[in-house]
Amino acid sequence: MRQPLHQSCVDWSDQHYEITVGPERAKRMNSCATAKREGVSYSFHSDAAITPLGQLHTMWCVVNRVTPKGRVVGETERISAYDALYAATVGAAYQLHMDHEIGTIECGKFADFAVLDESPLDVDPMKIKDIPVWGTVVGGVKYQAVQP
Repeated sequence: MRQPLHQSCVDWSDQHYEITVGPERAKRMNSCATAKREGVSYSFHSDAAITPLGQLHTMWCVVNRVTPKGRVVGETERISAYDALYAATVGAAYQLHMDHEIGTIECGKFADFAVLDESPLDVDPMKIKDIPVWGTVVGGVKYQAVQP
């Protein structure tokens, strides 16, 4: 089934919870866990410049579902760091109909990817958004990120 679910960040969840849709609907928004359970392919995105641009930040959002006020909205819709990484790579490639070219590292596919200082699978889930990016690999060549 090719019906991806977009997962945007929870940066606006406090407003949705308090003002626009109320607590019950806000808890069900961006329901990655439900999509996974029902077998629906999903990925997520950022609404930059309204929400922060950065895949690690967005992964942090879907794993933790913590709002800027510290409220957890939709705890049952949280997904694991592994599922978030899968959605950011394989799920996104599938959604774009490019999974034959990108999304996994295997023979015959482009192997351009970011190299992180730590694994999002091993750090405290609340620290995923803070993992430094060491650099990238593009066309098989490593490029270290320029540090500000």
